[in-house]
Amino acid sequence: MKRRKASISHEDAIVQELRDDPAFAAEYLKAALEETDEPKVLLIALRQIAKAKGGFAKVAKAAGIERESLYRALSPRGNPRLSTLVAVTKAVGLKLTVEADRPARRLRRAQ
Repeated sequence: MKRRKASISHEDAIVQELRDDPAFAAEYLKAALEETDEPKVLLIALRQIAKAKGGFAKVAKAAGIERESLYRALSPRGNPRLSTLVAVTKAVGLKLTVEADRPARRLRRAQ
């Protein structure tokens, strides 16, 4: 009898890829940041990256925040402060950056 290879869920496959490939993790987070129609996508991406990088307890400790605070901040109803986002991304070996929108949009001076 031939043994079947065990399959894993899509989410588990993503988490494994995030754990194994820092460049993939960076692109994954960048794509989430570009999803301007639904900001909660960023929280989902950060939850998966935290899971991949050792779990909420380890990431929270590295970020210098309480585990419960991290759970709340990255929950579906979360509304994290910028300082929390920066600390978490730094804790998982990434950083938040800003770049010009395509095409560049300029604010006009009030006249």
